[in-house]
Amino acid sequence: MSHDFSAGAGAGAGADGTAAALAQTAQRAPADTGPVLAAGASDDAASSAAAADDAALVRRLLAGDEQAFERLVTQLHTPMLRLARTIAGPAGAQEIVQETWAAVFDGLVRFEGRSSLKTWVFRILTNRARTWGTREKRTVPVSWLEDADQGSEPAVDPARFDGTGDWASPPVPWTEQSPEGLLLRKEIGVVLQRELEALVPGQRAVIVLRDVEGCPSDEVCEILGISEANQRVLLHRGRSKLRAALERYLTRG
Repeated sequence: MSHDFSAGAGAGAGADGTAAALAQTAQRAPADTGPVLAAGASDDAASSAAAADDAALVRRLLAGDEQAFERLVTQLHTPMLRLARTIAGPAGAQEIVQETWAAVFDGLVRFEGRSSLKTWVFRILTNRARTWGTREKRTVPVSWLEDADQGSEPAVDPARFDGTGDWASPPVPWTEQSPEGLLLRKEIGVVLQRELEALVPGQRAVIVLRDVEGCPSDEVCEILGISEANQRVLLHRGRSKLRAALERYLTRG
């Protein structure tokens, strides 16, 4: 089955939900490491339903179902471009995604459902991005999966706390419910997108996967090949930097 995947790119950067997701990320308290999923039968049922849906979609794809193909491309092409840019930069993102799609369809017969289809595709893309970086002699360092500054960098400036550990300078509250707040949303999205691109690669990748793509922590660890502890550190520090950027912007305003 041969297709041109560029047509499935979807919305542009300003309309793909990235800015809104980053704004929600920046509103979280620095100590927040993400929503806690309630354990129980409902989660198990949702997981089983998702696995069954993936299996059915794979069967349709293997049978050459064009509607199934269009559904998968519509669902994943824009997130794949976003992740490719995060790992390797914009220059090779399209090529990496094209190579990933080819590898996905070549390897579908070997998909065993041990992870979600989305996680499986993202893992292939991550590996392709590293291969592309090596082939093109671009900078996609092995250490991007590690938190190189893990031992020293505070997530929040210690000067913001008093001697008892309470806030001396608490985070600035923010709501977008006012008309003025809603008008600021697009500009804030631009600010946060710029700050996201300035994060170290590991923090940027984890933020994109967790807060933009909505992947749970275990899937992020599988996609990037990192430990749960490292994922938490990268997420915490990345979110803290985005929140600090938002505070600086709002304070200047």
